[in-house]
Amino acid sequence: MLTLDKVYHASFQLKDVIRRTDMIMAPKINPDCEVHLKTENLQVTGSFKVRGAAYKISQLSDEEKKKGVIACSAGNHAQGVALAATKNGIKSLICLPDGAPISKVEATRKYGADICLVEGVYDDAYNRALQLKEEMGYTFIHPFNDEDVIAGQGTIGLEVLEQLPDVDVVIVPVGGGGLISGVAFAIKSLNPNVKVYGVQASGAPSMLRSIADGKIEKLDAVSTIADGIAVKEPGDVTFEMCQKYVDGIVSVSEDEIAAAILALIEQQKLIAEGAGAVSVAAAMFNKVDVKGKKVCCLVSGGNIDVTILSRVIKRGLLKSGRTYSLTIELIDKPGQLKGVADTIAELGGNVISVHHERASEGSDINGCYLRLLLETRNFEHIEAIKNALTERGYHIKAY
Repeated sequence: MLTLDKVYHASFQLKDVIRRTDMIMAPKINPDCEVHLKTENLQVTGSFKVRGAAYKISQLSDEEKKKGVIACSAGNHAQGVALAATKNGIKSLICLPDGAPISKVEATRKYGADICLVEGVYDDAYNRALQLKEEMGYTFIHPFNDEDVIAGQGTIGLEVLEQLPDVDVVIVPVGGGGLISGVAFAIKSLNPNVKVYGVQASGAPSMLRSIADGKIEKLDAVSTIADGIAVKEPGDVTFEMCQKYVDGIVSVSEDEIAAAILALIEQQKLIAEGAGAVSVAAAMFNKVDVKGKKVCCLVSGGNIDVTILSRVIKRGLLKSGRTYSLTIELIDKPGQLKGVADTIAELGGNVISVHHERASEGSDINGCYLRLLLETRNFEHIEAIKNALTERGYHIKAY
């Protein structure tokens, strides 16, 4: 049974392993509420996962420590286990999905772990880790479905209440459920009035569906840029704890996650991975009731794969109304392009690419298409530009 004493014990045990991450204000995330960010993306290893892994390893017997530990992970838990094991002089073997970002694989290796890449997703790596555990006698460090791991993650809940005692709402990313189980247990045990909500990616809603159906559901497949929470099936321990302590679970789309990553970069100068940004996305897009509330968004990790960061930013710009693709049907005659450009410039838009092509079959023989990519301020700015072009007689092609 998880107890509050165990969470406090974990906090004591971890004081020389982890850093107490800052709680910072983020006034522009949602103007209808007071948003604060618990910056676990700035934790050692770049993720909260080191808390649960280090506490679990600290509780092993001497015999278990001699045999070594094994874990499976999409990346962040791997780094936490590797660091904690190395600090304790313990051998560690980590099974990772072969699609895990190279940056996370190499970071895990640098913390001192041996790596076993497994074809498939997290659940395939999990099955391989269990197989190797039986063959080699390692102690398995589960990423979420373990009370010691959950107690370690629960130390974040203690810190949230110490740093923001009058918090109304805490929003937490959810994959397998270890983080929200620990955070919700600690917070609800100390202040039952605080609402705790979980957030999943819409492409991996395993806990959301399980809670809705009242039983553990296993997804056939998961697909999301939030690889840290791409889990097909929640654990039985975390499922029960979510049922008991969590006030609700919502989902956010890929575009909303990208917009949240962009907002954190621009507004807060923070790098968050997809899994870490889902809590911010939920607050940004009012997925939970935050109006007039003091809200803590748990930014759970910052280990984003830099090779996809530019694509994420591009999606975030589109979702936030910062860029817009516009196609205008024109009569092919001199001065048309100048008229369009002047209209956009007058309203403060910036044309960043132009493609002009003659019309195809079925359209006017003198027609042409002008495809523009614009840099804009927001969706209201886009509408103002479209209205001005329409008023001047330009025909905007609808999709």
